[in-house]
Amino acid sequence: MNMPGLGPLAAALLLTGCVAVENGGGPAGPRPDGPQMCPMIYAPVCGERGGRRQTFGNSCQAGAEGYRVVHRGECGRRGQGNWTGGGPGPVIPPRPGRPERPEFCTREYAPVCARRGGSVRTFPNSCEAERGGYSIIGRGPCR
Repeated sequence: MNMPGLGPLAAALLLTGCVAVENGGGPAGPRPDGPQMCPMIYAPVCGERGGRRQTFGNSCQAGAEGYRVVHRGECGRRGQGNWTGGGPGPVIPPRPGRPERPEFCTREYAPVCARRGGSVRTFPNSCEAERGGYSIIGRGPCR
């Protein structure tokens, strides 16, 4: 049995089941990146996200956490003068008797022997010793 009008009728029924959806007219935004590997190089930057500022070891680490770099150097180390938040701004001079301790250290292995009070111990590098509040008394492991 041959029905000549059945083909166009079947095509019309098939098309009525299709739905077109518009996604706002523009192209889709970029997909979020997966985890990012950053070098362990200490070049501190101040990053900002949602009005919150945070210091990172380098610009790669700031970007990996979704922060925008606002200036080189650590956050919160700016003078009280006319600094408005843009650019590096004036740096607070070091306070005598209270040296600044590093916030981030590289992972290089160059052992040092250091002392704090009566405690003497070996650190993987001088930055880690200073960060812990120790004074370096020699290169290499403590003996």
